[in-house]
Amino acid sequence: MAGPGTGTTPKLAIGEVALRVRDLDRVARFYRDAIGLEDVPAPGGAVGLGAGGVRLLTLIGDPHARAPDALAAGLFHTAFLLPSRADLAGWLAHAIERGLAIDGASDHVVSEAIYLADPEGNGIEVYADRPASAWRWDRAGVTMDTRPLDCRGLLAAASGPAPLAPAGTRVGHIHLKVGDTIEAESFWTASLGLEVTSRRPGAVFMAADRYHHHVAANAWMSRGAGPRDPRATGLMWFSVAGRDLPAEGVADRWGNRAVPAR
Repeated sequence: MAGPGTGTTPKLAIGEVALRVRDLDRVARFYRDAIGLEDVPAPGGAVGLGAGGVRLLTLIGDPHARAPDALAAGLFHTAFLLPSRADLAGWLAHAIERGLAIDGASDHVVSEAIYLADPEGNGIEVYADRPASAWRWDRAGVTMDTRPLDCRGLLAAASGPAPLAPAGTRVGHIHLKVGDTIEAESFWTASLGLEVTSRRPGAVFMAADRYHHHVAANAWMSRGAGPRDPRATGLMWFSVAGRDLPAEGVADRWGNRAVPAR
C-alpha cells in the first residue's frame, strides 16, 4: 500500500501528456473551448495547452497518422484535476450549456469525475478530489467505487463565473489500456516506484505519496494486445516529476512511455 509522502522525498506528479493527432487545429480548438485550456508555448511546431501558464498537454500534428484499433493498447484517458469542487461544478455547467457529448459521470468516493472524448477519440476525465482526510484506507488500499454522480448536487456547488481550467489545474493521473494488467503493474511499480492502491476486475491503480492513483491500467477492451503502432494517433508520452528517470524515459512493452518532467 502506498505510504505517506515525506518532506524529504519529492512528491510524484504527472506533468504533461503528449498526443499525436491528425487534425491539429480541430483538436486544439476542442481543448481550448470544451476543456478550457489556454495556449502555452511548446517547441517544434507543436501546440501547447495548459492552465496558469503551466503546459499540461502537447499536441503534435501528423495528418498521415493512422487511427488506432479500438482494441489496441494505449491511452484510456488523460485526467485533468481541477482545484476545487466548485470548479468542477462550473465546468459541468459549461458542458451542459455547450451540449458536449458526455460519456459518463461517476462518484468514485475519493473524487467526482466526468468523462468525455476529444474529436479523435482520446479519452478525457475532468475531476475534483474529495479531501484526502475523507479517503478511507485499509490493508487492501484506498476505498474507491464507481457510483452515479449526483449532478444536481454538484451543480449546486457552482460559485459563479470563473475560468473553466483555473490556475492550479493539473494532470492528476494517466489511465492506460494494456494487454496484461499484471505485467503493467510490475513495470510501473518498478520503474516509477509506485505502489498498488486498488485493484478491480481487469484493472489496477497505482500511486505514490498516498494518493489514490497516479497511473491506472486496464485490459477491459485490450486484453492480449501487443505493442501499439508507433505511428498511430494517441498517446506519445507523459512526463513525471518527483522521480529520477533516464533522459529518454521508460516505456512498457505496449509503447506507453514516461519521461522526466521538463
